[in-house]
Amino acid sequence: MLKAQPETRKRLGRRLLAWYKRFGRALPWRETSDPYRIWISEIMLQQTRVDTVIPYYDRFLKSFPDVFALASAHLQDVLKAWENLGYYSRARHLHEAAKMIVGRFDGRIPDTSEEIRTLPGIGDYTAGAISSIAFERAVPAVDGNVRRILSRVFAIGKPINDPREHKHFFELAASLVPGKRPGDFNQALMDLGATICRAKNPACGACPLAPLCLARRDGLQNDLPVLRRSPAIPHRQAVAAVLRNRKSLLLVVQRPAAGLLASFWKLPGGFLKDQENPEAGLRRLVREELGLSIRVGKKLASVDHAYTHFRVTLQVYECFLFNGKPIVRGCRNRQWATAADLKKLPLSKIDRMATKLA
Repeated sequence: MLKAQPETRKRLGRRLLAWYKRFGRALPWRETSDPYRIWISEIMLQQTRVDTVIPYYDRFLKSFPDVFALASAHLQDVLKAWENLGYYSRARHLHEAAKMIVGRFDGRIPDTSEEIRTLPGIGDYTAGAISSIAFERAVPAVDGNVRRILSRVFAIGKPINDPREHKHFFELAASLVPGKRPGDFNQALMDLGATICRAKNPACGACPLAPLCLARRDGLQNDLPVLRRSPAIPHRQAVAAVLRNRKSLLLVVQRPAAGLLASFWKLPGGFLKDQENPEAGLRRLVREELGLSIRVGKKLASVDHAYTHFRVTLQVYECFLFNGKPIVRGCRNRQWATAADLKKLPLSKIDRMATKLA
């Protein structure tokens, strides 16, 4: 087990907490001790920048001020409140977890990491952050920023993005968390990684841990952390159909309850098979989703978007119905929508862009 020496732990903790008291960021979720609000903030902050989260956090809490309001809300309303924040499974997991908290924990946010990890959408980092910040549990909250700091302070040459090494960084972080103010300690590490111990060009001169940092001592601060090379991100092709009825209403479909962007709305269509002709693929996809035969007209636009594990180019076509009425087959629901309807429905960023081109 990788552990810090007691004297190093004390010196690091004192320096970090003193720095945090003076320079810690003023953030809305740090103005409350309400575990519900802290939980919401930590879910929103997963892989999302602080300045992006703040307006969503404020609006979300106005709509769902407590766990009972969230648990009783319609999923479509939760997804709409989350629109454009990305990583949409977080919203579905929040909704599921709220129901679990009300049903299993009588509306009380669990106060231990073990119980918190039983909730959907929560891993070790988020469980550690919530339990330490909301309940003062002396547990670590280890993400990429924290692994970067530990890599430099202790001159660890193992790749911080290699899952096989995560246990060692977790053990080291666990040996550093103080019994008093563990939430402040973990938030101080978060702030240090965001503002001082950055991925590139760390501001070592302003770092409270500089006297303890082995990377700085040995001139390795720009060589650490070590990163394992990631595989190339695949690029996928997708198509969408702009179909209108005689009243000029736009046909939209709801995605299945599981999978990418589950339960969000979109134009009919989807991903093409390898080497599939776009027009033929679009006819196939609309038939599979809605049981409709269509004629594919001119291409209206092409939209690019990047997800975590792949990039996509969505080609949008004007299309025309041969005959028949849309039926629910490969989708969860369908609707002929007005412009006002579209504003109310939850759509992902790329699908919102596509409907604006329709």
